[in-house]
Amino acid sequence: MSDMVTITKDGPVWEILFDRPKANAISMEASKALSDAFCAFRDDPTASVAIITGGGEKFFSAGWDLKAAAAGEETTDASSEVAEGGFAGLTELWSLDKPVIAAVNGYAAGGGFELALAADIIIAAENAQFWLPEAQLGILPDGGGVVRLQRRIPKSVAVEMMMTGRRMMPDEGVRWGLISRAVPQAELLATAREVAQAMAKSAPLSLRAVKAIVNETDGMSVEEAYAHMRTGKIPQYRACLDSEDAQEGPASFAEGREPVWKGR
Repeated sequence: MSDMVTITKDGPVWEILFDRPKANAISMEASKALSDAFCAFRDDPTASVAIITGGGEKFFSAGWDLKAAAAGEETTDASSEVAEGGFAGLTELWSLDKPVIAAVNGYAAGGGFELALAADIIIAAENAQFWLPEAQLGILPDGGGVVRLQRRIPKSVAVEMMMTGRRMMPDEGVRWGLISRAVPQAELLATAREVAQAMAKSAPLSLRAVKAIVNETDGMSVEEAYAHMRTGKIPQYRACLDSEDAQEGPASFAEGREPVWKGR
């Protein structure tokens, strides 16, 4: 594992720290390091929830390493297949069906915002800021921003942000439902860990099924979503309902004890 990515494990919860001073910019090497971390999380049967955060208190991530790109050391094409999972190792990691929490500790600019958008939940420090400056640089946020942001907040607000580079503060993000919680910087990681541990108390196959159904039925009508779910096209759905854990849950409730999840 690269020295710019550190993994700390607390039972089924993984904390992935991306620390690349001064601004946690994402190079091709950084994308590969983050990819290795997210793939390891995906492939570990004992892991249920991951938290991704940045080193320091000013930057979550300044996004693509544009200084290196200007020097000809990097490409500015965020869609390049630099690593499994694409840019930042997460934005196109379609095989990851476990929940990820982005604990945004500071500025999330460009690709840093796209990394946060690729998570399932965003918890932000009150000093965080979110923006997509790519159009002002002659490029576009094709690491997920142009696709995901309009699905997470009103389209007109997303288009304005992408076309002007306007910054969104955490209180606005909470108002639009993009950000789950905005907390003081000193409380950020404790809050993210609390949410992660609460999620990890749920059956791991249930978490995976919820994520898969939410993602695969996005944009469908309720009737269409039901039909898609019932047809068996979402394997996590049947895997959850047909599992030993689906029997363990009701049994533990009836017996007045904590469930013992096996993930099968």
